[in-house]
Amino acid sequence: MKIGILGTGSVAQALAGGCAAAGHSVTLGSRHPESRTDLVYPVSGLEETARNAEVIVNATPGASSKELLDQIDAAVFSGKLLIDVANAATSSYELIYPGSSLGEKLQEMLPEANVVKTMNTCAGKIFINPSSLEPTSIFVSGNDASAKNQATTLLKDLGWPEDSIIDLGGISTAKGPEHYFVMWACLTKAMGTTALNVRVVR
Repeated sequence: MKIGILGTGSVAQALAGGCAAAGHSVTLGSRHPESRTDLVYPVSGLEETARNAEVIVNATPGASSKELLDQIDAAVFSGKLLIDVANAATSSYELIYPGSSLGEKLQEMLPEANVVKTMNTCAGKIFINPSSLEPTSIFVSGNDASAKNQATTLLKDLGWPEDSIIDLGGISTAKGPEHYFVMWACLTKAMGTTALNVRVVR
């Protein structure tokens, strides 16, 4: 697949590496692509990256994701899978959308896109290499079944076993894993590492 990852930070770079290793074509999207000559993967402007992608990933800082994606022509997202991996929180880990989630806000803003929330409950080094831990869980939320299947296929390409992937339901359920980010921040501070994830025990 041709995957366009909006963002050039550590999460975007980790995901780019994982997707490329799985055989996908990857481009990173930046507001200032000319300044990112330090990156291993091709870098284009945000809109160009989204336009040329079959699958778009929002890996921009969650606090500014809506503002950044609003700079892109909404028609570019029409009919495409938009995977949201960002967490909308302040630097002190307070939720920006305490009654909702960034995934829901992006779906409202881009009604013609198929938004799927996933890969936001663990660090990038974990979601591209899940076997680095004991078996853990990862979640998907979205309104479109086909889009969730496509996102699930990508998760499997990254090494997630099928029984580790939990479909929570529609995009309204995205608030669950996004609100968990507060707990994740507490855990990483308490345990002194980001090499952790949550596991659902049945």
